[in-house]
Amino acid sequence: MTDVTILDARNCHLGEGPSYDADTDTLMWLDIVGKRLELLHLATSDRRHVDLPEMASAVAVVDAERLALVTETGLKVMDRVTGGITMHAPIEAENPATRSNDSRVHPSGAFWIGTMAKDATRGAGAIYWHRGGKVRLLYPGISIPNSICFSPDGRVGYFADSLFNCLMRVDLDPATGLPVGEAKVLVDTTGHKGVLDGSVTDADGVIWNARWGGRRLDAWSPQGELLKSLPLPTRQPTCPVFIGPKLDRIAVTSAWQDMDEATRARDELAGRILTPAISVRGKAEPRAIV
Repeated sequence: MTDVTILDARNCHLGEGPSYDADTDTLMWLDIVGKRLELLHLATSDRRHVDLPEMASAVAVVDAERLALVTETGLKVMDRVTGGITMHAPIEAENPATRSNDSRVHPSGAFWIGTMAKDATRGAGAIYWHRGGKVRLLYPGISIPNSICFSPDGRVGYFADSLFNCLMRVDLDPATGLPVGEAKVLVDTTGHKGVLDGSVTDADGVIWNARWGGRRLDAWSPQGELLKSLPLPTRQPTCPVFIGPKLDRIAVTSAWQDMDEATRARDELAGRILTPAISVRGKAEPRAIV
């Protein structure tokens, strides 16, 4: 088992969407079901949270004054001082059956935003592109969007539908983050333990994937080769992000969703955010353009 450091003692129901603001040394993540934005200053361990009016699944820095929040009704902007939240770009706001899920910012500042049914109805979700207030539908008919991430130069995008457990690869316009070709299967993990959840790419283009139900963090090469697999001490890791002044550490969110009381008792770290004892060549998360 990989040695880990526990960054926060709170067990999130569904911890997801971590992001790191290097300018303020702040790690941010969401408890989707708990409707909370969590913020942790790494150097001091000072922690605070913001109660949200609806479910949210991802967060990104816009600038020193604002954050972008991906919520069940669309992309919203939050004032970092007052906590005030305003709608920026509605996405499926008229559909109460869906919510946002895995999402990440492309190097161009575009946000790829995934949606899914709250009850995980097959094919009820999608993946959208957003930039500067404009929204485009990229991939309809998605059941559980996950693993959205991008090559360091922005020329390649990755995503998965956890229902089918295949990591997809697609060529992108690096200036816009829009697809310029057809998505193709890079890695088929059908038959592997667990399913593809959140992913992030490092400075070398390696894809780090949290394996929901698989108790591990996998590292895949851009060619689809499994480079390493790190066992984790919790059953449902959800999404990784690079943290620290040198971006040489990984933080991984997790969840206790769908666990009965006996399973939760055996998995005391379910819902915590943790850092494996490894060194990586991470890269900073781009700022979202709103």
